[in-house]
Amino acid sequence: MNLERTDWVRALTAHPAPLLNALATKLTAECEVKLTSLPQAGLGLLTLTDGAFHEPYYLGEFPLSACRLEIGLADGRRADGGAQVLADDAGLARSLAILDAILAARFPGWDTVSEHVASGARLRSDEDHRRSAILAATRVDFALLNNANEDDDETL
Repeated sequence: MNLERTDWVRALTAHPAPLLNALATKLTAECEVKLTSLPQAGLGLLTLTDGAFHEPYYLGEFPLSACRLEIGLADGRRADGGAQVLADDAGLARSLAILDAILAARFPGWDTVSEHVASGARLRSDEDHRRSAILAATRVDFALLNNANEDDDETL
């Protein structure tokens, strides 16, 4: 797998939340999970700056959940994990943070998490290609409009 750590959450969220929650629960059955920041779900505000007066204004809201935690194994090894996800689901953020820590530290079960990241990345790539194809099909070439006006003038 050759994905950056910053892309793991996007790849993992291509899979259904119940599957990710079950995987995180299974992999941490024998681990100590210590929350370094409580899982939170809420709204984020998208702030932009006005071009004329350079004053901030709020463009809109979006759902956001985040969690940071530490996982400890019986042999004393520890790993930090974290996740922010565009969803109103604190439990999902916690599960993603667990999977992040397991994969980053290569704790037991990391190969399963890696497989989910790889398959999720393929799903996201396919989705990106479909969206690009749709966008390309709706592209308008306004240069043709100028040629149409010239042709109308010649027929008069």
